Amino acid sequence: MPLIVAQISDSHLGPRTTVFQANMARIEAVLHAAPPQALVASGDVSLDGADRDADLSFAAAALRRMAGAVPLLVLPGNHDVGSDARSMPTQPVDAARMARWAAEFGLDRFVLDLDGPGGEAWRLVGLNTEIMGTGMAEEGAQAEWLAQALEGLGRRRIAAFLHKPAFIGGMDDPFDYWSVPPEGRFALAPLLAHPALRLVASGHLHMHRMERRGEVVFAWCPPASFVCEPEIQPGVPAGDRIGGFLRHTLHADHVETELVSPPGLRAPYLEEVRAESYPRQE
Repeated sequence: MPLIVAQISDSHLGPRTTVFQANMARIEAVLHAAPPQALVASGDVSLDGADRDADLSFAAAALRRMAGAVPLLVLPGNHDVGSDARSMPTQPVDAARMARWAAEFGLDRFVLDLDGPGGEAWRLVGLNTEIMGTGMAEEGAQAEWLAQALEGLGRRRIAAFLHKPAFIGGMDDPFDYWSVPPEGRFALAPLLAHPALRLVASGHLHMHRMERRGEVVFAWCPPASFVCEPEIQPGVPAGDRIGGFLRHTLHADHVETELVSPPGLRAPYLEEVRAESYPRQE
């Protein structure tokens, strides 16, 4: 049996998101038919968990049902805990929002070692991108935690998971809504430069794209909810605006990443579902 990690992202779940719930049911059926060794949910699991406990609870129940007996590894996104005040001025990430996340999901980061039948040895590392660049005490604590997570690897390879991508074009990118703030990338440097790193998988952009840089695959996970109109993502490279999830097969020294879009899954443009998701404030 190959060593497989499934990744879903940007499910934006809440009691009123009927289209997104239907998508999750289709993904769940695929995963239950062929369970992976771990399930990663890379952020924005809830519609508005940053302000609504009911959305966080709804998302948590759906993800636990989807995972079944498989280890479930969940990261927060900006709609779950808020983010840098420059990108989300009305929902800045803060201690209260982080505490509400912890009450529902536990830690906002993860590390898990997986061993395959053919001698594959991997370490999955997940980080909270929403505190990066904020100067919060949690940001420093996470940097210390990451240093420990990178110790004792031996022959293990690293698969890293984030909500926001570390960058769009490169480490010198200026601040934008779609990636980790420049001030936060310094803390990622030990991970991104690590010789054992083979995968950096993220969400947030609501599109699928893959790029190889040296031995590392940078994969953008498609959404389980909606896709964004190109005009609201200026400067973002073209990708596949499609819904689904990623299936990462971990080999001894490399990763094969496959886009899976189950039959019947529908990822509408944001404007089509705005009324039931993020209605405009008049």
